[in-house]
Amino acid sequence: MLIQIILIGAIVVIGFLVIRNPGSDSHLAIRRLLLFAFVVAAVLSVLFPQWLSWVASLIGVGRGTDLVLYALVVVVLVVITTQYRTNVEQNRRITQLARHVALLEARESERASAQEGAATDASDTVVPPDRTDARG
Repeated sequence: MLIQIILIGAIVVIGFLVIRNPGSDSHLAIRRLLLFAFVVAAVLSVLFPQWLSWVASLIGVGRGTDLVLYALVVVVLVVITTQYRTNVEQNRRITQLARHVALLEARESERASAQEGAATDASDTVVPPDRTDARG
């Protein structure tokens, strides 16, 4: 059936997008275009519900509501995939930041202890008295 080919194709495309670099500008453009297409399709399906039934029968789905269900399954899969990738990236950044902060705190602690040690050494040194006689 045509719907099976479409759904399998959508799943393969989603899989490709998962592997692809999410930071590129083209990835953002694709997401915006897909969101725009989804909004247009949603508005058209509300305005012309018979159109949705016609498209469903055209691709081998019994009812328009079934087509909406299949589309929502694909959309949920996209959202889950996007959230997963975002969480992985955020966790990676948080780990890097935590490591960086830990290193900075360790360096600051070393500097503070070195300065305390230098100050203690300076106060322990005895300054020799002035050798000039008070009588002049």
